[in-house]
Amino acid sequence: MTHHPGLLRTAPLQGETTSSLICRIASRYGLEAKALRSSWHWQNHQPKHEDGTCRADAEVLLNSAGRQRLADLCRVEEGVLARALPSWAREDAILPSERDTLPEAVWRTGGTASGPVAFGCRLCAARRTGVGVRAVRYTPRWDRVCVRHGRWLLDADADQPREYLDVRHLSEVAAAQRRWAGVARRAVRAGASPERVFALAQAVVARWWEQAYGWERETIWPRRLHQVAGGDAGGDLEWWRIVGRDVVVFPEVVAVADALLEPGMAELVWVDSGAGRPRALPADGMFCRRLGERLGRAWLGPLAATDHGGPLIAWMGGVIRRRRGAGGPPGYADDPWWVRQEHQPATMAGQLRVLGKEKRAPGSGTMWRAVVPAEQRARIRSLVDSAEEQLVQLRGVQSGPTAEVARQLLRGLGHSAGLIEAAWKRTAVAAVNGGVPLEEVARWAGMPVETLRSMLTARKQEGGS
Repeated sequence: MTHHPGLLRTAPLQGETTSSLICRIASRYGLEAKALRSSWHWQNHQPKHEDGTCRADAEVLLNSAGRQRLADLCRVEEGVLARALPSWAREDAILPSERDTLPEAVWRTGGTASGPVAFGCRLCAARRTGVGVRAVRYTPRWDRVCVRHGRWLLDADADQPREYLDVRHLSEVAAAQRRWAGVARRAVRAGASPERVFALAQAVVARWWEQAYGWERETIWPRRLHQVAGGDAGGDLEWWRIVGRDVVVFPEVVAVADALLEPGMAELVWVDSGAGRPRALPADGMFCRRLGERLGRAWLGPLAATDHGGPLIAWMGGVIRRRRGAGGPPGYADDPWWVRQEHQPATMAGQLRVLGKEKRAPGSGTMWRAVVPAEQRARIRSLVDSAEEQLVQLRGVQSGPTAEVARQLLRGLGHSAGLIEAAWKRTAVAAVNGGVPLEEVARWAGMPVETLRSMLTARKQEGGS
């Protein structure tokens, strides 16, 4: 394609991906994006999903000549583009030297280039540009509500057709976005990164979301989920639970972030821990009880307090260690806002990939989430987490009279062993119920088939699962 300077001005949207802007320029000229992209020399292939469809979150990095070419095509000064496009000045090792006069480009995904990528609101784009085409922007999860049009803008990295969810009838979602601005300012005053505070709160609430299948008293989230699904999510509940999670729990995420930043709430954690006389955190502690009340769920406190191994207990531990001045040199281990990798919630894209694989292999017995009810999965995870927490606590039981130390160690180890055995049995039952041959489960468990059969029979007679 012979290069000609653009005739029509196409202004960038704030936070837009460079790839999105190129597509909008092509639309203004009535061209396919592929035709306009021939204005650059490409170093690699466009990112695609497993089924071969192009990824909406694909991003483009350009060398100096490539950036000049883009400025010519959209008739916008490079300074304006630099302020609007987060990936504008990003460098890449496979791009030729900046001294190269040929316009060069390389494909990347938005998540690896500049951060979380979401769809833009088409109605807002049309209002500003006059053309209602798709736009993709770098947008943090606390800024996903288009207040003007009542839309929650979805992640652009997932292989699914929706760009937004309708939240016009969920005023609390837009209210939470407005509230977040004040929470972020409080985080800065407290010396904490707003991004990390939000990430921790989201990890806490996302974990509750996974457990909420078994919470009979939880009525707020099901109501919201059905509303964003257009009235009824029952037809494809698991899909809607994945796609709708972030918007449904958003008000609670902001509320949790706000609560964790309050010095008074941290003081309750300190009191629950025994202050100067250390003790195990109680199931009826004041902190978790107050947190549940602030979320409009007075019953949530004991559930949160006994979720050992989760991000909330980890945050409480960080607060306690910092207050006691215990631990080694400053670092992630002593940072209450650090979210461990195992606590980071699964993304919508990742969950949809798993769901798609499960649906393509129904009844195979190999897809855990497809065949094991959420309540059973949550119970197994809770047992394992509780055993882990017990063992962690035993690490400190190493001093004192011999008889007392031995007593505490043996009781603690016995309790942990009981939890592990319960998790072991429930896992075996779930595997057999899910279609795995009894002989295979027995071999993995290292026990005779008849012994396992007797155990499963006994659990069924007892009403266990």
